[in-house]
Amino acid sequence: MQVPAGLKGVAVADTTIGAVRGAEGFYHYRQYNAANLARTRSVDDVVTLMIDGSLPPEAPAIDLGPMRGLPDDVARLVDLMSEFTPDALSVIRAALLALADVEGHQPVLDIDHDQRRADAIRLIGAVPTIVARHYRRRNGLEPIAPDASLTHAADYLRMATGTVPEDVRATAVEKYLVSTIDHGFNASTFTSRVVASTGASVASAIVAGLGALSGPLHGGAPGRALSMIEEIGDAENARAWVEAKLDAGEKIMGFGHAVYRAEDPRGVVLREAAEDIGGELAKKAVGIEQEILAKLAEWKPNQTIVTNVEYWAAVSLGIAGLPSELFTPCFAVSRVIGWSAHILEQANEGKIIRPSANYTGPEPVS
Repeated sequence: MQVPAGLKGVAVADTTIGAVRGAEGFYHYRQYNAANLARTRSVDDVVTLMIDGSLPPEAPAIDLGPMRGLPDDVARLVDLMSEFTPDALSVIRAALLALADVEGHQPVLDIDHDQRRADAIRLIGAVPTIVARHYRRRNGLEPIAPDASLTHAADYLRMATGTVPEDVRATAVEKYLVSTIDHGFNASTFTSRVVASTGASVASAIVAGLGALSGPLHGGAPGRALSMIEEIGDAENARAWVEAKLDAGEKIMGFGHAVYRAEDPRGVVLREAAEDIGGELAKKAVGIEQEILAKLAEWKPNQTIVTNVEYWAAVSLGIAGLPSELFTPCFAVSRVIGWSAHILEQANEGKIIRPSANYTGPEPVS
């Protein structure tokens, strides 16, 4: 059977976790509008929805606070790796595998759902601590221990920056984390499910997802969108800047999406978050966005090119106080939640994912 390149549009599994309706500019987690969840619910609430299927108070709220601490051996590993690699995703991969080993996590095939769930929640909680510790060590700063009394978003921002954030800044990070938890059967989610289907541990499946996320065609680079805004400077310069880039055959960072043909709802939420904080960058970003979209509409009048999540992720996270080198790791802090939900669902299926391929090489000699 012939299939489209990259399995585009092919449904390869059933899921109750969520879906994307790109033509409508809509996506959902379980039965809830995901953009509305980002506006109204905490990370901890939405973790509960993704892992246990219901929002609090219908389901007991999952408390990620006690999950954020690192064993001493894992903390030392993060410190050691921070001496020679700037790549936070590599550090997360190594640290999660070490944490799973230290704490005795087992393959999902050998444990029941409750233990798989506990392993997933533990690893979700550890990721922001690993990211923040690596960042601070790389920059000659002392690591900051997690504070279980803070929300997941506020504590992540505090551990990275060293300051308890204002509510409006913590809320911006919260909205980012919630809005990017899951987004259909993207490359990293599918990768995590494939590995989970082999019966491997939750940590191994998450690490596989991180490997997929490290690819520039998937994880993206919101920092580049922020650099673009800084390079353009003022909205009045945007059209000429875009025209020069298009003439050179270059992509415009933060614009265009493989799925959305209407406005990316994640970008809408994050634009709101940036405007809530306010300031010169937020104002400038609004004007530049309008000019870029107008120019792109002239360039391809028969195509709908929308602002994607990267543009407003860069602006909102930057205004909230996160340095640009943490933008992509911040995606991992969020997406590990979605991967975990998919890993648990796939583990319950109990069947290995084993597709076929069409051989197109030379005819074999018998």
